[in-house]
Amino acid sequence: MKFVLIIHEVVDYKAWKKVFDSASTIRKEAGEISYQVLKSESDENKIVHFSVWTSHEAAKTFFESPKLVQIRKDAGVKSPDFLYLDELENGIL
Repeated sequence: MKFVLIIHEVVDYKAWKKVFDSASTIRKEAGEISYQVLKSESDENKIVHFSVWTSHEAAKTFFESPKLVQIRKDAGVKSPDFLYLDELENGIL
């Protein structure tokens, strides 16, 4: 599995979430398998989107597409930071 961690600030979480939810079909078609959305404890507009993808290439193609760049602008996303991650280890304590 391939992981993507996106950290970004949004203008308004509720407005962003509507756009995020409406893009679920295109995210799935692009190769997103699962996701988690988290927020900063001190700032509800600082959002983390952690997701599992079929490949890093599929995720990069999706996130760097002009369509997604425009969707992010429309959703009020401010300068997202993308990390493409490979799992080294996991466990339950």
